[in-house]
Amino acid sequence: QLQLVESGGGLVQPGGSLKLSCAHSGSRLSTLAIGWFRQAPGKEREGVSCIGQSAGQTNYADSVKGRFIISRDNAKNTVYLQMNSLKPEDTAIYYCAAVNAYTYGGCYQRASWYTHWGTGTRVTVSS
Repeated sequence: QLQLVESGGGLVQPGGSLKLSCAHSGSRLSTLAIGWFRQAPGKEREGVSCIGQSAGQTNYADSVKGRFIISRDNAKNTVYLQMNSLKPEDTAIYYCAAVNAYTYGGCYQRASWYTHWGTGTRVTVSS
């Protein structure tokens, strides 16, 4: 049974940085595409970034391009989201999600594509 656990959230001032982690167990990470999503209070869940099983393929939402970096460490079964230059509008609960992508090397920032979800980690950007 694939399980995902997010960590690394917290309170940070505008302009600061946080690094989120998504650790998984129960499946071979090398076949999984992983996505990061977020949901702010009163708003719908939105895709932030994703990384394919071939780590060279990544996607970012326009709102985070140039500020967030997604990466993966297969040896540690973990995907990271480095978040820099954080803004108050980045405040949300951040979720990671996974899907067995088999031979597909890319990823989609579409929540319906993913089959497994973590329970989220809260990020608050405030002075």
